[in-house]
Amino acid sequence: MNAPTPKPWIAAIAPYVPGRATTDDGRKVTKLSSNENPLGTSPLARAAFADAASALEIYPDGAAVALREAIGAHYGLESERIVHGTGSDEVLHLATGAFAGLGDEVLYVRYGFSVYPIAARRVGAVPVEAPDRDYATDVDALLAAVTERTRVVFVANPNNPTGTYTSRAELARLHAGLPADCLLVVDQAYTEYLDAEDEDGGLELARTQPNVIVTRTFSKIFGLAAGRIGWGYGPAPVIEAMQRIRAPFNVATAGLDAAIAALGDRDFLTASKAHNDRWRSWFADQIASLGNAGVRAVPSKANFMLVLFEGPLSAETAYNGLMARGLATRWLPGQGLPNALRITIGEEAAMRAVVAGLREMIDEVGA
Repeated sequence: MNAPTPKPWIAAIAPYVPGRATTDDGRKVTKLSSNENPLGTSPLARAAFADAASALEIYPDGAAVALREAIGAHYGLESERIVHGTGSDEVLHLATGAFAGLGDEVLYVRYGFSVYPIAARRVGAVPVEAPDRDYATDVDALLAAVTERTRVVFVANPNNPTGTYTSRAELARLHAGLPADCLLVVDQAYTEYLDAEDEDGGLELARTQPNVIVTRTFSKIFGLAAGRIGWGYGPAPVIEAMQRIRAPFNVATAGLDAAIAALGDRDFLTASKAHNDRWRSWFADQIASLGNAGVRAVPSKANFMLVLFEGPLSAETAYNGLMARGLATRWLPGQGLPNALRITIGEEAAMRAVVAGLREMIDEVGA
C-alpha cells in the first residue's frame, strides 16, 4: 500500500538532541547540559509571566509590538527591523527558509551549532562545514568554502559548543569577503556574557549592511529558556521576508511579558554575568591543573566550557561517571566531538562537584 513519504532532504535530518536532565533510570540530576542560567530567572520576569495567566483565553499579540519596542529601546535599535521567534532557533530557521532552498548551500564552521544543518536540510539546502582552527571559527576557511550556491553563512559568537570567540575585525573581514547575495547570520545567543571590549560589531553590521542579521535569545543570561523567546535584527527587506514565513502567534503572552520585564532587570543581568565570570575562571584554572592527565579546556567566553579528554580518561567515561555522581553534562559524539564534554557553568557546589568527580576518575584510571 502506498503511503506518504518524506522528501529525501527531510529524511536526512539528524534530529536535535537536547541536554539530559535525568539518568537512564529516571533519576533527576544537576543539569549542566543545556547552558541554562544557574541563578534562575529575574523575579520581575517571573511575576510578569504569572500575571499573564489572567488572560489565557486571548491570543497573544502576533506582531509582538511591545516586545520589539522594548528590545529596540534597550539596545538602541529600530523596532520595525526586529523579528521575534520561538527562541532564536526559529529565527535561524526563518533566515534559512527565506533565503535558501533546494540545491543552495548553507555554510557554517565545523563544531558549530547543531541547528544550522537542520535548518539547511529542512528547506532542501545543502549544509556545508568549513574547517575549524583549534575548535574556533576560521574566517579564511569559511571564505574558501563559499561557492556560487552559498546563500546563508552562520557564525555563532561566542560559538556553541566550543565557547570560542571571533573578534570584531575578523567578523568584519568575513562579511567583506562574502558575495552581496549571501546572508551572514551572526548568532549572538551568548553575547551578554562578553565583556564590553569584546563587542563584535554584529549589530552595527546588521544596521548598516544589506546582507547581515543578528539573532539573540532570552533563554541564556535572561533565564527564560522555558518561555522560548528569541529575536533577530537586520535590514528591513530581510526582516520583511522572514516575517512572511513566521508562524502567527508564535510566542505566548506570558513569554512576551516576561521578556519585557527581564530587559528591565539590570541587577539580575549584572549578577548573572558576575557569577559566570567568577566560576568560569575558577573552572578553567581547575581544568588546567589536570593537564598532565590529558584533560584541557578550550578557552571560552560563554557560560560553558568545552573540556577535551586526550589522555587515559575518555570523554565517554567521564560523562558516565559524572552522571553516576548526579551531574548531567553534554557529550557530543554526534557533533564530531567524541573526545569532549560541554559543561555549563553552574552553581558553586555543582562546579566543585564536577572537578572532584574528574579528579576521582583520573585517579581510578591511573592517569
